[in-house]
Amino acid sequence: MKIAIGADHAGFSLKEKLKKYLQEQGHEVKDFGPSSEQSVDYPDYAHPVANAVEKKEVDLGLLMCGSGNGINMTANKHQGIRSALCWTAEIAKLARQHNDANILTLPARFIEEAEAKKCVDVFLSTPFEGGRHEGRVNKISC
Repeated sequence: MKIAIGADHAGFSLKEKLKKYLQEQGHEVKDFGPSSEQSVDYPDYAHPVANAVEKKEVDLGLLMCGSGNGINMTANKHQGIRSALCWTAEIAKLARQHNDANILTLPARFIEEAEAKKCVDVFLSTPFEGGRHEGRVNKISC
């Protein structure tokens, strides 16, 4: 898979760990930054990741900031994006199965690396169920 990844300064360390993890699994990772823990504004990284997902330049996206909230809210401003803030693998699985989420957002300051990896694994491997969920998902965009 081709995955877009981005963060802010609070998510930088986790981003780097997950990028390496994904690459070791054979995924192609397009890193939209940042390149250090220097303070940055999360919208500057959320928008490019969301654009790449929206334009289908990548299969899915992965974002992280301290709480996950700001970067998630920013990504969800894009019409074709369904970004899900997840902190357990079960939530990540349901985001894919029921909501056809195309960006996984993680709260870097509130999730352990092992759980973040589980979230990523299940997010990438879980298909959208469609069926009764499809009509609901189609009502999300304004």
